[in-house]
Amino acid sequence: MTTNGNILVLGIGNILWADEGFGVRAVEEFHRRYQVPEDVVLMDGGTQGLYLVQFVQEAEKLLVFDAVDYGLKPGEMIVVRGDEVPKFTGAKKMSLHQTGFQEVLSAADFTGHYPSDLTLIGVQALDLEDWGGSLTNLVKIKMDEALAIAVKQLQDWGVEVVKRDTPLAHRDGLMEHSLDIGGYENGHPLRAFDIDGRA
Repeated sequence: MTTNGNILVLGIGNILWADEGFGVRAVEEFHRRYQVPEDVVLMDGGTQGLYLVQFVQEAEKLLVFDAVDYGLKPGEMIVVRGDEVPKFTGAKKMSLHQTGFQEVLSAADFTGHYPSDLTLIGVQALDLEDWGGSLTNLVKIKMDEALAIAVKQLQDWGVEVVKRDTPLAHRDGLMEHSLDIGGYENGHPLRAFDIDGRA
């Protein structure tokens, strides 16, 4: 199969705020489990805001993983396409200085370089207040479903997605080991204390 132009698979969110990190964790896990052709770029977009515009501009097709805060039942999955995506992207802003992904899409559209196809795979967050916490179990168990949707979407776009015989070790993933979900959950300083701050 061949793809039509560059494809960007982007995970956005803040891993320091519990379920806000779903998008980043999803693209990280996708990379661990699947191989894709060179014209498919997998990216941890974090909270880079407008720094992502150039990458969105270069994408013919864009697949976004993100947490949403849209009043749905916690853990509920949604798939949104095309012009509806800007209404859903981005759980609530964690600071007044965090540029939402809506602004990234608007900037790309303003310059006339906007993806011809755009899909958002989102999950309704349960907890956005646990600073230093990882994904809640309710959101974490939605990972397999989110990745299956992503694989199907990429295949519909003509991408050959190959499942790895063995998932990559966390240290070989998209992120430095201390920040990938394995390193984060096992080695994050805040995880060494209980809720009262005791060791």
